[in-house]
Amino acid sequence: MNQIQISMKKARLFSIALVFILFSGCSSVKSLNPLSLLTGNSWALSSLLGQGLDLSQFSGGVPFLNFMDDGKLTGFSGCNNFNGSFKLEGTDINLDPGAMTRKACPGTGEQDFTSALSQVKNLKVGKDKLTLLDGAKELMSFVPKN
Repeated sequence: MNQIQISMKKARLFSIALVFILFSGCSSVKSLNPLSLLTGNSWALSSLLGQGLDLSQFSGGVPFLNFMDDGKLTGFSGCNNFNGSFKLEGTDINLDPGAMTRKACPGTGEQDFTSALSQVKNLKVGKDKLTLLDGAKELMSFVPKN
C-alpha cells in the first residue's frame, strides 16, 4: 500500500468511529428525557416569581410538587395539599392541581404559588433544578426535596 491509500483508510476509520460516537452520544441524551427527570424527584420550591422565598408567607412549610409516571400531580401549596394531573409534550407542560384541601391560610404565599402554577406553559428540567416558565418568563424554580 502506498501512503495515499493508508491515509484514506485511516480517514475512513476515523469517520466511522466519529459517526459511532455521535450516535451513541445521542442515545444517552435521549435517556435524560424530561419525564424521567420530573418523576425521579419530589421538587421543593426554591424561588417564586423571580424572588427568593419568604417562608413567613407559607404557614405549613415549603411548597412542593410530585410528578407521577401516569400523569398524576400531587403537592403541597404551603398550607393545603392537592391532587391533580399534568400533561407533558416535549418541554411544554400543562399543570392542573385538581382537588385541594381547604384550610384557611395566613399570608399570600399559597395564593401566589397557585396563581403561578396556573400560568405555567413550559419547563426546563435537570437533575438538580426544575424551572417552570411562561414562555421565557421564569415563574418558579424547584430543587430536589431532601
